[in-house]
Amino acid sequence: LYYTIDFDEAMNSSDRVYECDGIPVIVDENSFNYITGLTLDYSEDLMGGGFRFHNPNAIESCGCGNSFRVEV
Repeated sequence: LYYTIDFDEAMNSSDRVYECDGIPVIVDENSFNYITGLTLDYSEDLMGGGFRFHNPNAIESCGCGNSFRVEV
């Protein structure tokens, strides 16, 4: 599984919408169970700036933090 952040103009009726500091966050129904409890941070380090995903459901993540594995 992997994380993506995109701008989207259309929503499906099954999408879940959350608001964080006035910004709507849309999560598709299939992804919701995999990211429950996820926190998203932005930070800068020697490699540059970027979003950091902290997922309590992930049992393994890649070195860059963009993909993860959950127990099935």
